[in-house]
Amino acid sequence: MTGQDGDAGDTGRVGQVLVLNSGSSSIKYRLIDMGAASPADTGKNGGLVERIGEETSVLVHGGVRVERRFADHEEGLQAVLAAFAEYGPPLDGVGAIGHRVVHGGSRFVEPTLIDDEVERAIEELAPLAPLHNPANLKGIRVARRAFPGLPHVAVFDTAFHGTIPPHARTYAVPREWTEKLGVRRYGFHGTSAAYVSRRAAELLGRPYDEVNTIVLHLGNGASATAVRGGRSVDTSMGLTPLAGLVMGTRSGDVDPALPAYLNRVAGMDLPEIDEALNKRSGLLGMSGANDLREVWKLVDSGDENARLAMDVYGYRLRGYIGAYYAALGHVDAIVFTAGVGENDARTRALAVSGLSRLGIEVDPARNAAHSKEPRVVSPDDAEVTVLVVPTDEELEIARQTAARVAGPLA
Repeated sequence: MTGQDGDAGDTGRVGQVLVLNSGSSSIKYRLIDMGAASPADTGKNGGLVERIGEETSVLVHGGVRVERRFADHEEGLQAVLAAFAEYGPPLDGVGAIGHRVVHGGSRFVEPTLIDDEVERAIEELAPLAPLHNPANLKGIRVARRAFPGLPHVAVFDTAFHGTIPPHARTYAVPREWTEKLGVRRYGFHGTSAAYVSRRAAELLGRPYDEVNTIVLHLGNGASATAVRGGRSVDTSMGLTPLAGLVMGTRSGDVDPALPAYLNRVAGMDLPEIDEALNKRSGLLGMSGANDLREVWKLVDSGDENARLAMDVYGYRLRGYIGAYYAALGHVDAIVFTAGVGENDARTRALAVSGLSRLGIEVDPARNAAHSKEPRVVSPDDAEVTVLVVPTDEELEIARQTAARVAGPLA
């Protein structure tokens, strides 16, 4: 049993897992009972602390909203514990704390019990994820002080992609960059890809290790992942989350010479270019809006820039689907997930438009039907099943945490 393959039967003896996802000014949390018959259904106890350090912070715990200042993550987590104590459910059954960590580099490719050495390693990896790892580490340090007697487990976004083979993860750059600076493809959204690819196999009624899927995690950030028999073999994001698909504010793939060109002809420095490619590009840069709902409204109003933006968005998606079809050899399922993938039928149709020769298409009525449940949106006789699977990264973190605590990974 591995941390990515554990189920409630293997991990239930751990009891409850408190999942923490700490951002630069936020703490997202959820309490999940791994001993329950259906942990996903009984693990809705959670909430969010945001605007930590600002004049007025906000805690939302179930249906309760509290507004007051939390100076730092320590105060934020103490407020979370107070909310559980006052409004429930009790934390008496917590057996482990699971932490989301964005970047594990090449060192961390499975769920890892956190000690002082692991903390230092996460800190050392901060240059690879400067906006995320330091924030994740804040939450870890605060939680270890709050729960000193419990095991803490780091679950890394990059870990699922640790199985990508060298030919797919290696850039054609000087070897010393790869060996000394860690320049390679790492990928992100791995926790989501692990969860929905497993759920896809369950929905198909087939063993996970026999199913090939292409996972399309489409939100404000977006990625495509090729999964062969439960193992990631390629993914669109790279050294950083900037690479790959067109996103809400990120450019996705561009000519690597673009920064040098902008510096030479426009006098832009590297921080300015980096900020623009991450925060002012993508759909926002092309159409003026980064929310797909707003972009589609602009398209329907006749806005040519928005129309072009969606043409580019769809073209990039289809390109990655085709590339990963070739990489996998055969594809059993295309899986849409995350905010856009789960809720935007129009974007799903755009993504597979023109791919019927590959056996990929959606049934218009099924695709248009709104549901929060996992479902098939392709025709019954489709060669490749097209699925919509709501992601549950917190449940995946809890599963991997419980599996790691329950016993050594195989």
